[in-house]
Amino acid sequence: MTVKKSERLNDMIRYLNGREFFNLRDLMDKYHISKSTALRDISSLEELGMPIFSEQGRHGRYGLLKNRLLSPIIFTMDEVYALYFAMLTLEAYQSTPFHLSVHQLQEKFENCLSKEQIKQIRNMKKVLQFEMYPHHHVSRFLDQILKSILHESSCTIQYAKNNHEKRYHVQFFKISAKFGQWYAAGIELTTNEHRVFRCDRITGIEEMDMDSRFSIDELISRSLGIYRSEDDMDFEVEISEHAKDIFYKEHYPSMKLESGEGNVIKGFYQPGEEDFIADYFMKLGHHVISVKPDSLKQIIQDRIGNLLNHYQKI
Repeated sequence: MTVKKSERLNDMIRYLNGREFFNLRDLMDKYHISKSTALRDISSLEELGMPIFSEQGRHGRYGLLKNRLLSPIIFTMDEVYALYFAMLTLEAYQSTPFHLSVHQLQEKFENCLSKEQIKQIRNMKKVLQFEMYPHHHVSRFLDQILKSILHESSCTIQYAKNNHEKRYHVQFFKISAKFGQWYAAGIELTTNEHRVFRCDRITGIEEMDMDSRFSIDELISRSLGIYRSEDDMDFEVEISEHAKDIFYKEHYPSMKLESGEGNVIKGFYQPGEEDFIADYFMKLGHHVISVKPDSLKQIIQDRIGNLLNHYQKI
C-alpha cells in the first residue's frame, strides 16, 4: 500500500525523535523508499524545523541536536475532530488532576488551526452530543494524589465522612472518574487493606518522605485480584435481559455479570456497604428476578419500606 508523503513524514518525525543518530539506510529500509526519496524526506524534515545535522566520513550519518522539541506534527481533519472531542469531555469536570483551564486549552488548540478548520470543529460541537455524569463537587487534591502516585510515595490524608474526620496513611495507585465523582484507590498502609476514597471528601493531604512500600506495577497487579476479607458477603442477583444495558452503564469493580441460562450479577460487599449495594439494586426495579442471600433481600425490602413511609408522610 502506498503511503502519502505527509503521513510518512509524520511517522518519520516520531521515529527519529527517539534517536540520536541515523543514516539513509535506516529510512530506506523502514519506509521502503529509494535513496533519493530518503534525501528529499530529510530536506522536508529540516524545512519543518527538525534540527538535523550531517556528519562527513566513510560512515557518514545524520544526527539530531540534543535538547530539541518535537517538531510540529500535521494532523488529518479526523484527528483534529477526535482531539477536540476529547477536550470537550473535560467540560464535565469540576476538578481535574491537571493545572489547566479547559477554555484556555481550547483557545490554544484553535490557534494552531486554520479559520476553515475552526469553523468545522465549532459546527461539530453543535451537532455532536455526548452524555457524561457532570462533576459538581470540587476535589482539591487530585494533582497531589497524581504526583504521589507517580513518585511511588505514600501520603497522610484527612478524610471527612458522615460529619467525622479521620486520618489515613495511604499509598495511592489509581485515580478514576465515575458516576459524577473522582475516586482514588490505594493501600491503607496501617492495615494493608485496599481502599477507595472519594476525592472531594479528602480535606488535607501530605506526601511522606519515607521510602514507599510498593511500586506502581506491583500495586496495580495486586488490585486486579480485588481484595477480599473474611467478613465480605457474597451475593448473586439475577436480572432480566433488559437490565444488562443498565449494568454495563453503571457497575462497580466488585461486580461481574455472568450470562448463561440467565443473567446473574455476582459480587461481594464489605460490612458497612449493605445500604450502598441495596440502593444499587433498587435502581433496577422490576428487572430484578431473584436475590441471594436472603439477608441482602431483606435489606432491600427494608429500604423500600422506609422510602414508602417517607413518601406517605410528605
